[in-house]
Amino acid sequence: MAFRALHRVPNAVPRALSAPSRAAFFHSTPRAFVQAGDAVPDIELHEDSPGNKVSLAKQYASGIANGVVVGVPAAFSGACSQKHVPSYINHPKVRAHEAGQVFVVSVNDAFVMKAWADELDPTKVSGIRFLADPTGAFTKALDLGFDAIPVFGHTRAKRYALVIEDGKVKSVHVEPDNTGTDVSMAEKVLN
Repeated sequence: MAFRALHRVPNAVPRALSAPSRAAFFHSTPRAFVQAGDAVPDIELHEDSPGNKVSLAKQYASGIANGVVVGVPAAFSGACSQKHVPSYINHPKVRAHEAGQVFVVSVNDAFVMKAWADELDPTKVSGIRFLADPTGAFTKALDLGFDAIPVFGHTRAKRYALVIEDGKVKSVHVEPDNTGTDVSMAEKVLN
């Protein structure tokens, strides 16, 4: 009898309380990730080693007023290494230091980012700084993460570029498929 009584309990709960309606799962607007006018999140990233903490919010507040934050899904991945980041390293405005400070950010550890920077820009002539977001906190604050578990093992950053002016996001360029190389390329962002 106890078994039958347990089966009857869910029926005693009104339908409105027991199961959300389909409308509760529907959203008419997409998730609102970082937008123009937003402040750069004040979250510590790592440069070259875990002990060298960098906050982009503080960097942009202390003399670096303008620049670009380039987000990539993975250091050393094909599109990131062969196309996306090189589009910034080789762009005339970056080479002439007319684009402000450019930061490349990835959900990786500081050692990986340092090795990747040394490979892509060994002379550091571009002035681009490579920063690790080891826990993904910066990416999460921007709401620019995506589930990359099947490929990279955990959540990663979408491919994006944020143009920063006076310490605030001026424009947002996020790849619609998360990893493509179109709207976030230097040719489209800096021209």
